[in-house]
Amino acid sequence: MTALIEAKGLVAGYGKVTIVRDVDLEIREGEVVALLGPNGAGKTTMLMTLAGDLKPLGGTVSCLGLDGNTSLHRRARAGLALVTDSKTVLTGMTVAENMRVFGTTPDAVVALFPELEPHVRRKVALLSGGQQQMLALGLALSREPAVVLADELSMGLAPMIVDRLFSALRVAADRGTGVLLVEQHVHKAMAIADRIYVMDRGRIGISGTADELRQQVDAIQSSYLADSSA
Repeated sequence: MTALIEAKGLVAGYGKVTIVRDVDLEIREGEVVALLGPNGAGKTTMLMTLAGDLKPLGGTVSCLGLDGNTSLHRRARAGLALVTDSKTVLTGMTVAENMRVFGTTPDAVVALFPELEPHVRRKVALLSGGQQQMLALGLALSREPAVVLADELSMGLAPMIVDRLFSALRVAADRGTGVLLVEQHVHKAMAIADRIYVMDRGRIGISGTADELRQQVDAIQSSYLADSSA
């Protein structure tokens, strides 16, 4: 499978503050890669650097054939979609207006999340948190991106909603999209992932296939997934 995003020796952070150190990671066509770790491990910093919102402090990043200094909007034009836990939707507009702004259609989004159909004319601010996150992911996936970077989709949501979101990502990957899923919900992430990286204090502590790491989930949780202040 072709590598859509590849980081080698990546160093990332904010200004002179280094958060991520010496990370090697890749996301290939048609797979879900889960990036796990406790709060403060550097997961979101890693994701935003891969997306192009942060410039790498060291090492190299290739995203859809573009180098690490390429901006987020250029990567988006090349086929990258970014969905964050902060709800990447326009809450002052209706669902339908969001679809127009994002260059997609109600049919395309509702095909992914039929639950949204009764709410197409509603203001996004009036939707539940789960409905807003369905809309955010639906907007991204309806444009058939080459790669999706998803940050903490499960944050504060009911398990049933999380299952719907994760199922949509799995279906997208099975159709050829590469997916990076940053998560703390270990069991649900492992259930849909092909490969897993676990971050610990800004580095990759362990990595492997989901089948391999499912057998070690208790040890991984006790060793790597406790809260971190790093």
